Amino acid sequence: MKQIIVAIDGYSSCGKSTIAKQLAQYAGYRYIDTGAMYRAAALFAIRNKISDFSSQQSDIIALLPQVHIDFAIQPDGTQHVTLNGEDVEKQIRTLEVGNGASQIAVIPEVRRYLVAQQQQMGKNGGIVMDGRDIGTVVFPEAELKLFLTASPEVRAERRYKELIEKGEQPVMADVLADVNDRDYRDTHRAESPLKQAADAVVVDNSIMTREEQMEAIIGIFDNKIRPLR
Repeated sequence: MKQIIVAIDGYSSCGKSTIAKQLAQYAGYRYIDTGAMYRAAALFAIRNKISDFSSQQSDIIALLPQVHIDFAIQPDGTQHVTLNGEDVEKQIRTLEVGNGASQIAVIPEVRRYLVAQQQQMGKNGGIVMDGRDIGTVVFPEAELKLFLTASPEVRAERRYKELIEKGEQPVMADVLADVNDRDYRDTHRAESPLKQAADAVVVDNSIMTREEQMEAIIGIFDNKIRPLR
């Protein structure tokens, strides 16, 4: 049976990664978290004394040849992001690195560098890839495109709970402000802005449980691949 490319785009904290992982497991496909790749690149920049992503773009670009990102399968079947061979799954999930990822993602050279890696990873199909520009830039020919959305308030609440569970002490107002700031940067950047592909299926999960949204998305996937069997 033909294995397709599933492109999942959408706003931050919409649960793209969770959904993509579950769909990949269901389909027996490889999951590629592009957001984690930008987070890893941002972590590398921070570790190399980059404090202002806007004014130090040339320094970031110069560092790119040293950035090697991959995904390592764990014994339990999950996968962790590796940066130059180091497991950085935990380090990239902080608010600081997340904010840095949104800032570094506006740099055209960074996007092109990582998009080339993403296209190589998915050239043979059989993947579920999530991010901001998968269905519009990375794989515009993807057979199935999903666009996830939810209200900023709902997404901020989700992010707030995630940070609390990780032992951090966020301020809700700061988390909401960060969500809105990231939305603006993602949709207004000159290089590959976040936008809905014309042929994408929109899923608003503001009031859906994880079980409900997964059921809906599996249904969409099954309908897409049924004619290919």
